[in-house]
Amino acid sequence: MSISPPRYLVPFHPKRVSHYFTDVLILGGGIAGLRAALEIDPRLSVLIITKDALRESNSNYAQGGIAGVLDDNDRFEDHASDTMIAGGSLCDKKIVDMVVREGPDQIQELIRYGTEFDKVDGQLALTKEGGHGHDRIVHALGDATGKEVMRAVVQKVKSRENLQIWENEFTLDLITNEGQCRGALVSNERHGRTLVWAKQTILATGGVGKVYRESTNPKVATGDGMAIALRAGVALRDMEFMQFHPTVLYMAGSSRSLITEAVRGEGAYLIDRNGHRFMNDYDPRGELAPRDIVSQSIVSQMEKTRHPSVYLSLSHLDSEFVRTRFPGMGKICENFGIDITKDKVPVRPGAHYMIGGISVDSQGQTSLPGLWAAGEVTSSGLHGANRLASNSLLEGLVYGKSTGQGASIAALEMPDDFHALNLENPRKEVAEALDLVDIRNSLTSLMWRKVGVRRDEAGLKDAVETIDSWCRYVLIQHFDHPEGWELQNMLLVARFIAESALQRTESRGVHLRMDYPNTDDSNWNRHLPVQLPVST
Repeated sequence: MSISPPRYLVPFHPKRVSHYFTDVLILGGGIAGLRAALEIDPRLSVLIITKDALRESNSNYAQGGIAGVLDDNDRFEDHASDTMIAGGSLCDKKIVDMVVREGPDQIQELIRYGTEFDKVDGQLALTKEGGHGHDRIVHALGDATGKEVMRAVVQKVKSRENLQIWENEFTLDLITNEGQCRGALVSNERHGRTLVWAKQTILATGGVGKVYRESTNPKVATGDGMAIALRAGVALRDMEFMQFHPTVLYMAGSSRSLITEAVRGEGAYLIDRNGHRFMNDYDPRGELAPRDIVSQSIVSQMEKTRHPSVYLSLSHLDSEFVRTRFPGMGKICENFGIDITKDKVPVRPGAHYMIGGISVDSQGQTSLPGLWAAGEVTSSGLHGANRLASNSLLEGLVYGKSTGQGASIAALEMPDDFHALNLENPRKEVAEALDLVDIRNSLTSLMWRKVGVRRDEAGLKDAVETIDSWCRYVLIQHFDHPEGWELQNMLLVARFIAESALQRTESRGVHLRMDYPNTDDSNWNRHLPVQLPVST
């Protein structure tokens, strides 16, 4: 690849930068990062850094729930099988089995933290989502599971004396020395830049959905963790596998709101502009087909009917049940004059979850010693080529625990002899001011048009060439504000998404190549590695 970004994106001098020392540094305040923090030995100091407010993460906005084998009639083998059917042969069976078997314990741990999951007759209420063969999804507040889980976990984290939290802190880069991760360079508009030195570092920064114009992700999901890992020479893989959620509320001029998959799990229909229930035309599982199939089917039906959306219909369901089960969805739709108990809800796909990411082993170790990773920023082998619904919070919990344990053990074994290195990055001449909003909007529109649900060689080549042209003059800039740093990170990660999608000349899971519509196991039944050479 032709991108060679500078080691640090912001000029600094040691005399103008403060230093901070901690045993374990956790970058990211979602479910994976906070679960990791709770596993750190209380004898160790822990610093959690979040780009925005602590609860501003994909975890907090998760609606559907957490998958786990909690019913006597369900089996671990069935959950694992459903996961592997959705993700295909790129799933790592050992990882799938490990995560699935730890699921019930992690859910019970959340209950001990104080999470109030929804119940029926005193028992956990379980529901079914697309791709699952059994009711095994726990949920909270109807359709606001992430909000309730994060409330309980945040409260638990704040009760630990050895855990410190820095909010609204932008992570610019990892610090590496002699082939090991030594911490990170961070910045805050109030106190400036800080070199945080750590014995062990955990990356749990989430996804990259905001590189797409249509996305369910919060504003913080700009791929920062993947970008800083790339610049540090860390191995990533499978960046072509961006999962598009089938049902995103589509109201012109408004922000995009996720409509949970549980709506279809409870019996909602997908219909087109003519009222035709079309999913059975594409898959015998109908509305409960995996997300990749539903998203692709919706795009095909939109094209067939020449309409910018399809619709969810819940009018055939009990109205009181709908209001109780989906209060969040009902409130959002009411803002646009839509009554979900009787009106059609316009939806279309949107970028939702990055399946690829930093390569990690079963404990969450990366290719860089001293660096661990958990959650959406990683590629663990659980999701394969297509994530099964409600397996993401589950993965964050399991790998958060694992990375916390691993980083804790490693930090305890290291001596307390921190030494600040003499790091310096000379200031460059300030170039002509750029319209960052224009470049960002152009990037997200390009990714949606050329690297979206449907892809082909011509569009992907155009995307790569266009992003390369932007990179040549944006990545060399030295910005002093988050808007510039985010744009550089988005360009870098978007470049690898487009390039990986161009290289994989087949269709598999969420990756649909219109010019290569078949799955090619003879050539592509493998992961696609991504890595930048380390600058010297």
